[in-house]
Amino acid sequence: MKHLTLAGSLAFFCLGSLRAQEVSRFTFDLGAGFTQPVGNTGRFLGEGWNVRGGAGYNFSSRLGAMLQLDYNSFGMNGAALGTSGFPGGDIHVFSATIDPIVHLTPKSHFDVYAIGGGGLYHWSQQFSTATGAVSNSFGGSFPLVIPSSGTDYSVNRPGWNAGAGVALGTKWHGKVFAEARYVHIFMNNGLRADYVPVTFGFRW
Repeated sequence: MKHLTLAGSLAFFCLGSLRAQEVSRFTFDLGAGFTQPVGNTGRFLGEGWNVRGGAGYNFSSRLGAMLQLDYNSFGMNGAALGTSGFPGGDIHVFSATIDPIVHLTPKSHFDVYAIGGGGLYHWSQQFSTATGAVSNSFGGSFPLVIPSSGTDYSVNRPGWNAGAGVALGTKWHGKVFAEARYVHIFMNNGLRADYVPVTFGFRW
């Protein structure tokens, strides 16, 4: 009887340990995809691309938090360059954000989740060499700055993001995911920048 009780207790302990290990406490992800400027930002920038990496902690099977590092790159179109005197230019945004994540179907191989948060966005503009006179007259609410000297300009600004995604379990004890977010950056002088990165990747 004593052996039976001991065996039962051991089995219960092992079962509890297995259940506790169903959700890894630490998580990591890597991804890349395309980025679509939206709103007034979409009038001046073309479709871009993004790469992303992140690490986080799962408080439970349903709730976690991620520290995300994202890089988005865009090309300026004719509307942005028309009065600038520059023949070409690019915009790059590097961000570091803290993003809570809520898993809506945590026990399923097909995970539907919501994610969003905020942090710091580094906005960087790079112009090609000017071919004529440079004008500083930019209308509208697009946050483009024509540098008084040189061809580059950068600024750090706060922003937020919100979105959702789906992840599918694999035999490698991780999940492939597809995710879209809306990003809003608070620029200087009440201006704003908005875009939607769509990212595909792998999460451990």
